[in-house]
Amino acid sequence: MMIKVCGITTREDALVAAEAGATAIGLNFYKGSSRYVDASRAAEIADGLALLKVGVFVNEAPAEIARVREIVGLDVVQLHGDESAEVVRSIGGAVWKAFRVTESWTAGELDSYAAEAFLLDGPHGGSGAAFDWDRARGIRHRLILAGGLDGANVGAAIQTVAPWGVDACSRLESSPGRKDREKVRRFVEAALAGWV
Repeated sequence: MMIKVCGITTREDALVAAEAGATAIGLNFYKGSSRYVDASRAAEIADGLALLKVGVFVNEAPAEIARVREIVGLDVVQLHGDESAEVVRSIGGAVWKAFRVTESWTAGELDSYAAEAFLLDGPHGGSGAAFDWDRARGIRHRLILAGGLDGANVGAAIQTVAPWGVDACSRLESSPGRKDREKVRRFVEAALAGWV
């Protein structure tokens, strides 16, 4: 099971996630985000941490992704934009492709992508809004559920979909880019209980 705390902007918050039992942190390299960190800052945050370091990119050039991956020591590249299947193949290494579950989205969209896992997010990614988890039932790909998850609902999400992983960000914060220790702890605890 993979439990990711995304939108980490400080070393302190990375340690909070690690101590709570998360297995991954997300570092956001999209400059339009309030949770943006540059590569050198991300390298300081992630240094020596024994969990997956996931870099979140939105429609970024593959060469820039490679540069950041090298500087930070990213384990996974998460593509959260409109990247084509061809771009995903060109990145190499572990790649997670994110999709917003809008009214027009269908699970068949995943079939042409050669990704290690697929992250399914709410229709307005990053807004803290959930989608109808029933739409993710029975998908044969490795799934990561995101969008509006926290300690109060992650167990139900896991029971509904049986995903490979879960990801939370805004609902674990005290303010944009700053995690709330207790919310992180409750989220991880509830996620672990959900898989039992």
